[in-house]
Amino acid sequence: MSHVERYLSETTQIAMQIDSLKIEAMAQELSQLYERGGRLWIVGLGGSAANASHAANDFRKLCGIEAYCLTDNVAELTARANDEGWRHALRLQWANDADALLVLSVGGGSEGVSMPLIEVLDEAKDIGMTILGIVGRDGGHTSDIGDCIVSVPTIAPERVTPHTESWQSVILHSLVSHPDIQRSATKW
Repeated sequence: MSHVERYLSETTQIAMQIDSLKIEAMAQELSQLYERGGRLWIVGLGGSAANASHAANDFRKLCGIEAYCLTDNVAELTARANDEGWRHALRLQWANDADALLVLSVGGGSEGVSMPLIEVLDEAKDIGMTILGIVGRDGGHTSDIGDCIVSVPTIAPERVTPHTESWQSVILHSLVSHPDIQRSATKW
């Protein structure tokens, strides 16, 4: 079996094992967020940061949800990292308990890894925000304190990162096209 055949086979296995009810529950949380006029703060690091940026666009454009990616403002991110340290680089300055935080992460944040995620998760919990997540592995701190977390099943431990980051995009597109939250049609 070639690498591509193996990867696609693993993708099929993930599709069969992923908890679709949790994705539906996340869609309902996002619908409620829209109804109460809350904002969606989205965060990820590395490849998940790129997915977070894309998600902020789609939630704003397609769902009418006021959405922000915490890593999109490079000047603010690097100023905070420089002045306060990497651990404190992400902040929810204007967030409140009507808002939600969506974490995209392979590991979900654990001691010594993805420390900015742990800090922003704890800040969100302290404010009383709804915490959503799309994570891999055991979900880390996101799964420990989150309200609605979708875990991408581990099929091949050596490919957890590519599968998790790929499935973040699949799940996000499932959400922004969900009839309960999509407000504007896609072009195609």
